[in-house]
Amino acid sequence: MLARAARGTGALLLRGSLQASGCATRRASSGLPRNTVILFVPQQEAWVVERMGRFHRILEPGLNILIPVLDRIRYVQSLKEIVINVPEQSAVTLDNVTLQIDGVLYLRIMDPYKASYGVEDPEYAVTQLAQTTMRSELGKLSLDKVFRERESLNASIVDAINQAADCWGIRCLRYEIKDIHVPPRVKESMQMQVEAERRKRATVLESEGTRESAINVAEGKKQAQILASEAEKAEQINQAAGEASAVLAKAKAKAEAIRILAAALTQHNGDSAASLTVAEQYVSAFSKLAKDSNTILLPSNPGDVTSMVAQAMGVYGALTKAPAPGAPHSVSSGSSRDVQSTDASLDEELDRVKLS
Repeated sequence: MLARAARGTGALLLRGSLQASGCATRRASSGLPRNTVILFVPQQEAWVVERMGRFHRILEPGLNILIPVLDRIRYVQSLKEIVINVPEQSAVTLDNVTLQIDGVLYLRIMDPYKASYGVEDPEYAVTQLAQTTMRSELGKLSLDKVFRERESLNASIVDAINQAADCWGIRCLRYEIKDIHVPPRVKESMQMQVEAERRKRATVLESEGTRESAINVAEGKKQAQILASEAEKAEQINQAAGEASAVLAKAKAKAEAIRILAAALTQHNGDSAASLTVAEQYVSAFSKLAKDSNTILLPSNPGDVTSMVAQAMGVYGALTKAPAPGAPHSVSSGSSRDVQSTDASLDEELDRVKLS
């Protein structure tokens, strides 16, 4: 009895190692382990036991004891993550483009009881569900969105499979699209579209560069004009300040000259010095006549310097004898007669010049 149990256990271990190495799990009665009273269930496997044709229990990993004849191992479910290759199939997109698409499905059995009694072949059922769901989801998207929204497409397929496979005790972990084959003509059109898009980007970038260049040039000219105007303003301010300083300096120098001249005229022989200065200025001015214009005004006797000096000195004497501010307006008869005679002589000279 014990030897038979040992042989059964050894055969069971050998079969479990073959299953772990990648062999597909067989659900036929010929591939299931036989009841040898003492059984060792491998880790990450669930053995469904029926007693007299009805579900009895699920064997846990490790040592298990069954009753011969009454108990029978009906199903063996692997609790590992299972990878299923979804065959290539045709699908039509929203814009009527036929695609050849395949994928890989990753799933795991969460409830061995539902996986055993809820569906006949869980892997086949999930594969067919993945194909139909993939065709349905591709029909909702255009060709461009199929490539851009590949991740969202995978997530939609996973959600649809989980909703349908919940009653089967199977959970889809993820779905990945392997290859998408596009018809040759559509591929050529896509290539032309890509080239046109790249040319468009190049043109846009070139225009943006030209615009930025024009903006930079305009900003440079604007800054240059602002700086030039500020420089011109500063120059004018400096020039005005210099001219003001020059005028002030000239005025101060002229005032000082007048003070010195006034002081000199009050000294002895000041009148003679003034007469000499007037005579020199008369000769200098007379020598410059008719240099800038052909029309000139000449006195009746331009060579009589003595009379001109006498008239100028008479005017000067009349001005020097004028009363000071606040003094009584009394003028001597002699000085008034001199001024009147001087004025009369000047009027006669002007009339003579006009008549000539």
